Amino acid sequence: MSLATPRLDNPSPLAIDGMLAVTGAVIRPLALSVDELRGFACAHADGFDLRCYTSGRFIRQVGNYRGVLLKELIDKAGLRNEKPGDFKRTVFIAVAHDGYAVTFSWHELFNTPVGERALVACECDGKPLSSDDGAPILFSGGDIVPAPRHVKRLARVVVQVLSV
Repeated sequence: MSLATPRLDNPSPLAIDGMLAVTGAVIRPLALSVDELRGFACAHADGFDLRCYTSGRFIRQVGNYRGVLLKELIDKAGLRNEKPGDFKRTVFIAVAHDGYAVTFSWHELFNTPVGERALVACECDGKPLSSDDGAPILFSGGDIVPAPRHVKRLARVVVQVLSV
């Protein structure tokens, strides 16, 4: 199995602060501002305590997020399915402006409860988030520990099909 590794430490030309790009194995690449994301926003996540994954140390309390489900953005971009079953080998690499990256699989987003709780937040406690607040923020509310996939200043989601 091979995966062409995207440059995670080198922001793409679409990695403009406050913008989110969805690129890679998609039919319609997207570049959306936080204001445009607000137009999609209909998913909610309850507040939670953000804790360090390795030590369990309390970092801060996070309020109620409002945003768009990650899988809705992927659906809007449309997955390329050049060979039957390509979608089953698709991974999504969510990359922050600082190079921090997390992954999701197609199965995870479209075939488990995680996909119903992975959202790109643009509001917190009813207030719009700005890029200074870390918007857009990717949050995986279906994870046991939310910190590892709590991504501030999300710059892009790279869609890749694993080849075998």
